[in-house]
This record gives sequence, structure tokens and C-alpha cells, in this order.
Amino acid sequence: MQHDIYLYLLIMSVVTLAIRIVPLTLIRRQIKNRFLRSFLYYVPYVTLAVMTFPAIMDATQTPRSGLLALFTGIALSWYGASLFKVSAACCLTVFLVELVC
Repeated sequence: MQHDIYLYLLIMSVVTLAIRIVPLTLIRRQIKNRFLRSFLYYVPYVTLAVMTFPAIMDATQTPRSGLLALFTGIALSWYGASLFKVSAACCLTVFLVELVC
């Protein structure tokens, strides 16, 4: 079975452009619906979380070190640590857990 890569590229381009162009042409006024505004506000965060959380478990040698780094990051960010401190602590957690186990 031979696939036409140019057809796939064309479809991908059309879908990508449609996602960007259709909202600009259909929505011309400010959105006043509270539910829709709230939904659109959280979409980037949910998308980032959906892409990041599975990668946390697969990026390390053992899922245990990824899970402990996730909990470390959540705890430090909950208590107001900066992004640099959270990422450094998560990296250190993974390093130490994989060094021990």
C-alpha cells in the first residue's frame, strides 16, 4: 500500500488553517457567555496537562521516579516556589530516585 504524503500534508494544512480562520470569521464580537469564556480560558491548560502528564511517566527510566517528581513539583508549586525551583527539584528527585533504585 503506497501512501501519498502530499495528500496528507494538504489535509493537515487545511485542518490547521481551518482551526485558526473559522473562529476569526464566525466570532466577531466579544464572547459574553460565562460558561464559554471559562471553557476557553482553561483549554490551553488542559491541553498542556494532557500532553505533559503521560510524558512525565515515560520520560524517566522507571515510572516511580516520574511519579515522585510529579508529586514534588505539585507540592512545591502549591507552596509558591518559582518555576526554576520546581523544575530543579523535579530533576533532582528523578536523579536521586533512579540512583537509589
